[in-house]
Amino acid sequence: MKSRLNNKFKLTEVVDDELLTKYETGINLKKIEEIYKTFLLEIGEDINRDGLRKTPYRVAKAWGFLLKGYFEKLESIVNGAVFETESSDMIVVKNIEFYSMCEHHLLPFFGVAHIGYIPNKKILGLSKFARIVEMYSRRLQIQERITNQIAKAIEDVLQPKGVAVVLDGYHLCMMMRGVEKQNSHTITSSLRGVFKEDYKTREEFLQIIKMKNEFIG
Repeated sequence: MKSRLNNKFKLTEVVDDELLTKYETGINLKKIEEIYKTFLLEIGEDINRDGLRKTPYRVAKAWGFLLKGYFEKLESIVNGAVFETESSDMIVVKNIEFYSMCEHHLLPFFGVAHIGYIPNKKILGLSKFARIVEMYSRRLQIQERITNQIAKAIEDVLQPKGVAVVLDGYHLCMMMRGVEKQNSHTITSSLRGVFKEDYKTREEFLQIIKMKNEFIG
């Protein structure tokens, strides 16, 4: 245990060292822990029984991770990984897994993101696309917003000739409550530049993301 000055809340508190992980990104985890103790009491649970004794602590840590995208910046994510190129051929990074939290019910939604772009003398390191998806999904979100945020970020960083982003997601707010439809999924897209203006370019991208993955052995 040690004392720490929490700059966000301007107070000194005692925090378990284990709670200070890389996912503590400006959120007062001790306060969240206390909120979840109250929540468990309000639904009639015994917070001192074995199974729940550390649950508020674990939930606080989980929220620190699930919301870490609020405290990340695009410039830090890209970190200079923009390179010059003479190529003007389409680049597609597909099946990037994403996990997010619905801002309406605080339930998870998840799926895959597909990103395509036509370079305009600049390309981005491949891993950065996954990191951009992660940054925007690790927030309270709706799928439509994430899709547009990813497209805008790539447009801002690369000024490409065009960007296409498609997200295919499953929403637990539809699957485990409300209409309870287990097989429904949501597809959102954001098309910019030549992907929006040129039918053939758009079709090429859509055909690529529909292709099954084949590995060379």
